[in-house]
Amino acid sequence: MVYIFRPDLEGLCSGIFVKLGIPLEEAEDSARILVAADARGIESHGTARIKRYADGIRSGFMKGGVVPRVLRETPLSLVLDAEGAMGLSLSKKSMEKVIAMAKKQGLGICSIRNSNHFGIAGFYAEMAARQDMIGIAMTNTAALGVPTFAREAMFGTNPVAFAAPGLDGRMFCLDMATTTVTRGKIEVAARKGKSILPGWAVGTNGLSTGDPVKLLDDMLFKRGGGLLPLGGEGEAMGGYKGYGLAVMVDILCALCSGGSFGGAVRDSEITSARVCHFFMALRLDIFRDPDDFKRDISRMLDELISLRPAEGEERVYYAGLKEHEAEARCEKEGVPLTEEVWKVLKETAVGLGVEIPCPAR
Repeated sequence: MVYIFRPDLEGLCSGIFVKLGIPLEEAEDSARILVAADARGIESHGTARIKRYADGIRSGFMKGGVVPRVLRETPLSLVLDAEGAMGLSLSKKSMEKVIAMAKKQGLGICSIRNSNHFGIAGFYAEMAARQDMIGIAMTNTAALGVPTFAREAMFGTNPVAFAAPGLDGRMFCLDMATTTVTRGKIEVAARKGKSILPGWAVGTNGLSTGDPVKLLDDMLFKRGGGLLPLGGEGEAMGGYKGYGLAVMVDILCALCSGGSFGGAVRDSEITSARVCHFFMALRLDIFRDPDDFKRDISRMLDELISLRPAEGEERVYYAGLKEHEAEARCEKEGVPLTEEVWKVLKETAVGLGVEIPCPAR
């Protein structure tokens, strides 16, 4: 692994975006969100995606400086057409608007169509949690997930994030795909030359596959096969529940905004598909005193981590704990990147004339 201090890595990524024609504020937002993924150990959604973003920007599929078109607006809701904007910065600004609505009305909601990849959903849910609110963020993605009993993809990884604050900056933050794994994990396995685990995906025959390279190719060219819904194959382990959650995300993100959904959402060889998002913020004091709520959240988290671990395990975690601990380590040690990701970042930077920072170690 190569370790890069977080400000240096953010500066490198924002420099790349600026050289690609993205306005400075959008470039800095985008870099901050991508680096946050790497800092939390979510390498599938971090700076490894820089080349795909660069290709999307060069092709004109992803655009900087776009002012989204307002389709509908009420005091507590907003529907936008992003018109191809960078999904990262757009989503940050949209969650800020949702939070502002919630401060006035107690609730804020935004559904967006025609956007691009927005990174980790948890980043946006946590924005609300830091403002004494419950935060929710979702996005649909290219159709990579195979419905229960099917052999063709008809929904995305369609992640859901939910964040609720505790005391002293602690929070519960669930950030999960509604498929068993994300495509990013398949890409990581392919980069490392490893097989994927049984129950992660099916091939063109609808049966479990271990070949990540063929799977990625089959998914890209719509030959069949794809990721399994949360729970895995069939009904025995509850795969139909993940399937239902994925469709729910499509309804809130795409059908509420009038955007593309299901099999119509497709990646190209060079860039990710145009996608739809959904954001919500709920002010704590519409339910109860915020300090009492946060005190109870902290007590719940303490009770969870105080449980006796299963034989062979060291600890019990709650959603977000591993990621926040990893992020804290990065402040001292630097953000870890694989040699391959660092090589691609450097090649992209050199090609654009962006200065490359020295590794932390």
